[in-house]
Amino acid sequence: MDIVLYRKYLEEYVRAAYVNSDGSKYGIAEYLGTISYPGRFTRHKEEKRRALSDARIAFDEHRHWPLDIIVSHLGLDKTIILTPDDK
Repeated sequence: MDIVLYRKYLEEYVRAAYVNSDGSKYGIAEYLGTISYPGRFTRHKEEKRRALSDARIAFDEHRHWPLDIIVSHLGLDKTIILTPDDK
């Protein structure tokens, strides 16, 4: 497994969940639950599956933690994930 791709996809999934939900831990967990796992012929399938699985587990099992702690627990930079996208 390529760790660089894994971290890229993990950041993409968490960022997309934050942007497309109400921004709460529960909303993010719910949105991550709606994302389907990559299909049979997907590029970088292993990295995507593992990233989505780890994000789901973190937000499901640690709902009692503050949001920025969950993001830090995943090894992501909370300033990139939890700030509005001004681009």
